[in-house]
Amino acid sequence: MTTRGNQPGALLCPIRKGGQIQYRKMTPQAVLLILQKRAKQAGVESFSPHDFPRTFCSDLLDAGIDIVTVQKLAGHASPVTTAKYDIRGEEVKRRAVQKLGF
Repeated sequence: MTTRGNQPGALLCPIRKGGQIQYRKMTPQAVLLILQKRAKQAGVESFSPHDFPRTFCSDLLDAGIDIVTVQKLAGHASPVTTAKYDIRGEEVKRRAVQKLGF
């Protein structure tokens, strides 16, 4: 945000080679290519654009945010859809039962 500034418009903007920011949307393909390049540089073997919403929803749920709020933040029409994005696994179930003190 320091580089982009507070100007209204798209959050992700193309930057020309000279450093000039173009205040317009980037194409989804351009964003994907940049993310794939950064993932490769970071040593990430497997990457999908759907990893972002899955991680977003799972992290919110893991933080204790209720599924209806997560649903609204994710823009889903139903909490059933949001539940499909939950990638937390079996450990979260174990922790939930442990909170009951059984």
